[in-house]
Amino acid sequence: MEFDPRIFLFVLFGLGLTLAVTLEKWLAKYWLSLPIVYVAAGYVVFSLPIGLPHINPTVDGFDAVALEYVTEFIVIASLMAAGIAIDRPVSWKNWGQIWPLLLVAMPVTIAAVAWLGWWALGLAPASALLLGAAMAPTDPVLARSVQVGPPGENKRHDVRFSLTVEAGLNDGLAFPFTYLAIAAVGMTSLGAWTLEWAALDLVWRIVAGVAMGWAVGRAGAWYVFEREADAQIEELENEEDGGVDQPTYSTSEGLIVLGTLLLAYGLAEMVEGYGFIAVFVGAVTARQRENRSRYHKLSHHFIDQIEQIVLVAVLFGFGAMLASGVLDALTWPAALVGLALIFVIRPIAGLMAEANCDLPLVGKMTVAFLGVRGMGSIYYLAYGQNHADFEGLDLLWALASFIILTSIVVHGVLAGPLIRHAERRNAHIHDGQEDTIDRLTPESRSLRVQPDPKL
Repeated sequence: MEFDPRIFLFVLFGLGLTLAVTLEKWLAKYWLSLPIVYVAAGYVVFSLPIGLPHINPTVDGFDAVALEYVTEFIVIASLMAAGIAIDRPVSWKNWGQIWPLLLVAMPVTIAAVAWLGWWALGLAPASALLLGAAMAPTDPVLARSVQVGPPGENKRHDVRFSLTVEAGLNDGLAFPFTYLAIAAVGMTSLGAWTLEWAALDLVWRIVAGVAMGWAVGRAGAWYVFEREADAQIEELENEEDGGVDQPTYSTSEGLIVLGTLLLAYGLAEMVEGYGFIAVFVGAVTARQRENRSRYHKLSHHFIDQIEQIVLVAVLFGFGAMLASGVLDALTWPAALVGLALIFVIRPIAGLMAEANCDLPLVGKMTVAFLGVRGMGSIYYLAYGQNHADFEGLDLLWALASFIILTSIVVHGVLAGPLIRHAERRNAHIHDGQEDTIDRLTPESRSLRVQPDPKL
């Protein structure tokens, strides 16, 4: 019987999906993560001489387009899951530890990486800026293991909360600098184009993304809790709530959440706003409505399943990229720049940002170090390649792939122990203290955010 590579890929993907949950739990005992194993498996399988397709965006422009679309969707799904999972009400005080990560750590990282790209690697200014913009955001996809858990856990996770919200917002906030890099291609001096970038890409697109996300999130929450819920609720006795009747939703309700947040993304992009910001803001906004409802847990589970399905394919695909020679252009100076980002630039920028927050030192160090790089970086590089003629793309892809691979290994091994240690210390500090986090509504005031008793 003739070997069919296409059918073999179905087998590989099916096996990967089947084993994903079991492997993830088993690997956690050995300080390993699923991405490490699946990327390695993808590399081995696609290195075999059996006629499998090569995935290398530096050779084939179609691969860059495909990578942009696939990684765009998985980032959207990850932002949905992250936004729905956040129990903490939105206020300046509650989210005070987040703003410095966005306003200090991210610009410092962009500037440092771009400067190293220009000074140490000899990249053109536009290419160096694209590198900085692509490598600055932390990744909501590969950072699953360090993010908050499903909604409604009633646990205080200050470190996980910081990493989750940072990853949720800075993926969209990297876009202005990606647009700046695209606009800078071929430019030799500052001019009116920089003012246009500041007004449109830096101000309007962010404001439009936030506004559209808030509006669609509010509308989606109304649709679910005022209209759809009243039509489809079944009154059943809930033993966990002491016999109180509670609404029971169908898992098909997850389709409404997915549809609503995809709508937020599309509408934001139509008005030239940032869709990634709209998705996360929309998910958080919808989560603030009826925050104790089990509907949010069902929605999160639904979106999480979609994210895991696409993640398995993307991890195998990244392994295929490595097997196809995307690292061939990597140089020693470039590798040192990549290591500097993970072990020096991000930790220092994170500590600078978190200097005045209430986290203990070990929590600040954990947040600063666990700046996972991943699929978002691939998306921004692919987007830049598809919208402008950047110089040195082979080096950009080689360095980005090296950074992502290093992040998968280093953070995949160290994230679990670091998070557990930081949360034990944080739980000890908060033990016996009154939680001062603001409440959402009178109905939600009974929802206390407490230290995890298991830590």
